[in-house]
Amino acid sequence: MKRILGLDYGSVTVGVAVSDALLITAQPVEVIKRKQETKLRQTLARIDQLIAEYEVETICLGYPKNMNNTLGERVQRTEEFRDKLVKRTGLEVVLWDERLTTVSAMEVLKEGNVRREDRKKYVDKIAAAFILQGYLDSLRVEK
Repeated sequence: MKRILGLDYGSVTVGVAVSDALLITAQPVEVIKRKQETKLRQTLARIDQLIAEYEVETICLGYPKNMNNTLGERVQRTEEFRDKLVKRTGLEVVLWDERLTTVSAMEVLKEGNVRREDRKKYVDKIAAAFILQGYLDSLRVEK
């Protein structure tokens, strides 16, 4: 069975999570870092590797709406990144509301007693898992 890749796209990092084969749970995988926001070649190449490794058939990309449901400047960059992903991978890329996922990820790290200076290493991939888990949960509700 194919899996879904969850991405939390940020200005210098992309948090990555992947679903289990049954599409029930999301697991954090890694954080892809880049030196500049506009440098995406290596990021896209790593995503290609992860797609092959996990046999991904769909990508769920966090959609950074503002709290009042308006669309800010990050939305445009996210949509451009989505277009690059679609063109490069040929896969469906679903945009999923990511509001409060980073806040939730930070709470989990605090509750897990992860040292403050270490939280940045993990927060993006945990946020990606929250984004993907929200999407996976919605798939079960639709059935």
